[in-house]
Amino acid sequence: MTDRAGVLTLVAIVEFAVGAEAAGQRYEDAVLTLLERHGGRLERRLRGTDGQAEVHVIRFDGRAGYESFLADPDRAALRTALGEAAPTTRVIEVHEA
Repeated sequence: MTDRAGVLTLVAIVEFAVGAEAAGQRYEDAVLTLLERHGGRLERRLRGTDGQAEVHVIRFDGRAGYESFLADPDRAALRTALGEAAPTTRVIEVHEA
């Protein structure tokens, strides 16, 4: 959901493949650095106490930035390189309650 200023706020729930937690965390480290080129910023990054998941709060200046982030070829290349060890992510659009 975008707010009145057009800002899109997302919560990403990232689950790492069993046995590939470290690789998944390195992938997230790399992918999150790409946000800025698309008008995105990481507001919060939280890791589950068991190391199997992370939760990210991300803001984009608008939906177009989010869509260009998803289509970023560097992001796709990182994901392809990780193969089956790539994390699974669920994204939820949110707003202040």
